[in-house]
Amino acid sequence: MSGRRKGFLFPVLLVFLTFAGCSPRSGVRVNYVDPNMDFASIENVAVMPFSNLTREMHASDRVRDVFMTMLQATGAVYVIPAGEVRRGITRMEMANPMAPAPEEVVRFAKIVDASVVITGTVREYGDVRSGTTTANLVSLSLQMMEAQTGRVVWSASSTQGGVTTTDRLFGGGGDPMDPVTQKAINDLLDKLFGK
Repeated sequence: MSGRRKGFLFPVLLVFLTFAGCSPRSGVRVNYVDPNMDFASIENVAVMPFSNLTREMHASDRVRDVFMTMLQATGAVYVIPAGEVRRGITRMEMANPMAPAPEEVVRFAKIVDASVVITGTVREYGDVRSGTTTANLVSLSLQMMEAQTGRVVWSASSTQGGVTTTDRLFGGGGDPMDPVTQKAINDLLDKLFGK
């Protein structure tokens, strides 16, 4: 191989190795925490139905169910069952439970005896394509509102999965949907509990 070709390959290889680490599999770290909120005082959490911005009709229900289960499994808080949340929404005749106004949060929290109310938006859910390669991706945002005031005291986003450089070069379809969803939720729970 000529010296000229070797000189060309090294920068190309360097650029490839640099961008190979920039995979969409790593969680996007976006987080807000109200410094005045006493998170240790949270006992009961109401998780509202999530907004769904995806093509997958049941994505928000699936992600909310996994989130509620994993949050309950931490043992740090009590998660109010989905049926009780639904009854509270019906009792209040809440027009848009996916995006309640602060005064609605205050009234709703009293009905279901919640310390905080969590809302969420599923922005992406399902397979994404890059060339001939596809892989699963989840992108999720959550926010927590304090029961007494309805103000946002915590919010975070996470994106997990997607087609990596390795997938494009060597094939492969990434991880199945359930593990990708669990990774995104674990990332959010780590942000919530300050890990």
